[in-house]
Amino acid sequence: MPTTMVSITRCWPRALSLALTLLALWAACIVPARAGSIEPMRAQLSAGEEGHVLSAEFDIDLGAQLEEALTRGVTLHFTLEFTLSRHRWYWIDEHIAGHVGHYALSYNALTRQYRLSSGGLHRGFATLTEALRVLGRVADLPVAEKSVLRPGEQYDAALRLTLDRGQLPKPFQLDAIANREWQVDTRVLRWRFVPTAAGPK
Repeated sequence: MPTTMVSITRCWPRALSLALTLLALWAACIVPARAGSIEPMRAQLSAGEEGHVLSAEFDIDLGAQLEEALTRGVTLHFTLEFTLSRHRWYWIDEHIAGHVGHYALSYNALTRQYRLSSGGLHRGFATLTEALRVLGRVADLPVAEKSVLRPGEQYDAALRLTLDRGQLPKPFQLDAIANREWQVDTRVLRWRFVPTAAGPK
């Protein structure tokens, strides 16, 4: 009997450890990984000197997996898409104006700075929070000439900012298909816009 008790006592910690490991694996399988998100907070069109300009703001959360990949040297590419159309009951909607902008977010381990690039313009930031705040802010972006909009007529506007997963390194593209930690949920913001007759002087 004492020998049996000693054997059970020795095996108990191993059994408990195995049970906890299996429980952790089971929980990881059934609990979905947290995806990042890009949420449009506001957007508006207004008349400028030469046409209509767009201002908008997005709340961006990359998620833990993408943030880690960024600090390890993976550049993240984003696409800003804006369209303005006019509804036609007898045919497909008429495309009036549009804009597509491309942005690249990277991290320099030597300088410990985040870099946001668009075209030939580059800006450095000490923190990821600052970089994402600037990435998510659109200010007075020209999107439509005055001549293409008719005062008093109603137009449908749509705007979204997305992570371009096609620009990720090939191994990460495969992970992004099945792993939600590599995905960034985004929503298209839609609203109605009616230009006024009087513009700024």
